[in-house]
Amino acid sequence: MRLIDESALADITLGSTVLGSGGGGDPYIGMLLAREAIRRHGPVPLVDVEEVPDDANVAFIAGLGAPGVLIEKLPRADEYVRVLRELERFTGRTYGYVCAAEAGGLNAVTPFTTAAAAGVPIVDADGMGRAFPELQLVTPTLYGGRATPMVMADEHGNIMYLTSATNAWSEAYARAAVVASGANAATALYPMTGAEAKERLVHGAISLAEDLGRTIREARAAHTSPVAAVLAKQRGVLLFTGKVEEVERRNERGWTIGKAHLSGLDEYRGRRMTVHFQNENLAAERDGQVVATSPDLIMSMEIDTGEPIPAEEIRYGYRVAVVGLPCDPRWRTEAGIELAGPRHFGYDMEYRPVEEMSR
Repeated sequence: MRLIDESALADITLGSTVLGSGGGGDPYIGMLLAREAIRRHGPVPLVDVEEVPDDANVAFIAGLGAPGVLIEKLPRADEYVRVLRELERFTGRTYGYVCAAEAGGLNAVTPFTTAAAAGVPIVDADGMGRAFPELQLVTPTLYGGRATPMVMADEHGNIMYLTSATNAWSEAYARAAVVASGANAATALYPMTGAEAKERLVHGAISLAEDLGRTIREARAAHTSPVAAVLAKQRGVLLFTGKVEEVERRNERGWTIGKAHLSGLDEYRGRRMTVHFQNENLAAERDGQVVATSPDLIMSMEIDTGEPIPAEEIRYGYRVAVVGLPCDPRWRTEAGIELAGPRHFGYDMEYRPVEEMSR
């Protein structure tokens, strides 16, 4: 166990933007909420999943909605505290630990708001090792884990209590509700025991986000390439270097959906790339050929600073390196590809590991 203070939170925020694969919501917004909670209540304990007692109760805390909406309609801290307390009331259990549903984007840091206010530790793990746009796309689903009982709270004071037959139904009902409330809500979901957490979660995901943030920060200080440093640390692949020429983007059905079109720079001059996103970057085509798809991570990073650019913020003129990073091995199984591969999102593409596809 160790304590996460403001400086550690800053590194987690930066690193989680890389793991967000373009989505998960802007973690800077979540960081502001978490920072204020830490200033008010003190540093938050981060515990290794192996430290969690087998009979303890753990729950994911996450925002749900379209990341593009968060830019204009900020979430509120009390919503992220309320969902935990309402889940306890709904289930009749006390949750002594909270956990990030995804280590990418906003949802990597919003649990710190809940943990600080509720006085409970955060588990150093998540359910993705990245970010995904649907709540059933988590590693617990691969083990038969259930998303419900689930609680969702919005800015209007509405609270939804949900049990569902499948995790896909949980996504469908929750997505419909979040669209009705303005495409932004807080959730507490996937209640599990400590023993189930040990088996089902991606261990060390928050520490990985912190390590990536530190890597970028130190590369900047040393005046070396942050992009190269991230690629080396994560055994990633440089997919493209280019300038953003056009972005198609819309908020639809509770997601931020679109494409970013790039023209090549340096060794990619004269070539083109299209990055497809649905909250997260889900596929990349170079000169019409697929070079990366979900469940591997695809991220645009500003060439000089290594600043990761979320899909809701990327725009004309950015000079970016598009990188591909390997996903957690469980997503590369037959069940993982079926659940979170490109065909699940409507792309007529075959999944191959990014390090093989981009050759």
